[in-house]
Amino acid sequence: MHPTLRRGALAVSFAAFAIGAHAQAQAPAQSPAVRSEKNLSLELANQIAAATVAACAANGYSVAATVVDRAGVVRAVQRADNAGAHTVAASERKAWTSASAKAPTLAMMENAQKNPGAANLVNIPGFLLLGGGVPVKAGNEVIGAVGVGGAPGGHLDEQCANAGIEKVKAQLG
Repeated sequence: MHPTLRRGALAVSFAAFAIGAHAQAQAPAQSPAVRSEKNLSLELANQIAAATVAACAANGYSVAATVVDRAGVVRAVQRADNAGAHTVAASERKAWTSASAKAPTLAMMENAQKNPGAANLVNIPGFLLLGGGVPVKAGNEVIGAVGVGGAPGGHLDEQCANAGIEKVKAQLG
């Protein structure tokens, strides 16, 4: 190849590389990726609510159970015969608090009682620091929560919530 042609071909190759590198450097930043999140289906929420109310009924407690999704939005509510009217609101607040904090409400209540800094949690609108709210997890990811109101003690509400979640554990993968 003639030296002039060789230099011309080399110059064209180098220019093409430089233009490609410049275009890559000038490319706009990638937009944030779309998130993919697991969440509770209506069917699963209904199964958890029913299993929770049944677990409490087996122990003689008439309760309400509310299941919320990962954002705290109500997906299912069941109120046993003879459960007090207040149990629906209490179960919803416990479920919302648990989903929001990604923690059991009984543990949050106990922490707030021991830790003056955590005591201010009661001032967050909608938070209910009573036992009976339990996160629903798929692996380590919180995908919702169940709240129970009406048993004679928050620790008993929590037992029923855990029993309801346990009934669907195989579906939570």
